[in-house]
Amino acid sequence: MKIKVGISNRHVHLKEEDLISLFGKDYALTIKKPLSQIGEYASVETVSIKTDKATIDNVRVLGPVRNYTQVEISRTDAYKLGINPPVRESGNLKDAETVEIIGPEGSVIAKESTIIAERHIHINTNELEQYGLQNGEVVRIKIDGIKGGIINNVKIKAKDTYTFELHLDTDEGNAFLLNNGDIVDIIKGE
Repeated sequence: MKIKVGISNRHVHLKEEDLISLFGKDYALTIKKPLSQIGEYASVETVSIKTDKATIDNVRVLGPVRNYTQVEISRTDAYKLGINPPVRESGNLKDAETVEIIGPEGSVIAKESTIIAERHIHINTNELEQYGLQNGEVVRIKIDGIKGGIINNVKIKAKDTYTFELHLDTDEGNAFLLNNGDIVDIIKGE
């Protein structure tokens, strides 16, 4: 079965308290462009993420505001920053890495905030049966092309507001020469 690819660059999700610390009181994120998942967007705002080893500037803030702060980076970013974040599902921040987030009005030490997001497929709950998938199921992805291959351990994430799409980070996308909107195949079973 076919699915569209979404490549996720490094980004930050902020809780309200950290948004205020970074951008000022009564600050609201400005939508730059909607993302493929309903209600989510890339904001105009960017921050820097910093460790003792390095700083990465112009990291996009995604909205809307969440009830936790999370920094999602690639393994390449982790090497640059000198940290070793776990590969995790979004929101699972236990034992995640700590970084400093720097905004125009201040900074925050974001403890247990930084992960490498596990690869996953978003799907609307109503579409699970149509595609023969189950929430939490793990599938593989087949990629054709000059750098084609198989990606294992891709988790199905279902929610009423999700749009059917495969999410990979930039390292994974680059390894297979994939771009946003490319079409790949879901493989079920061994």
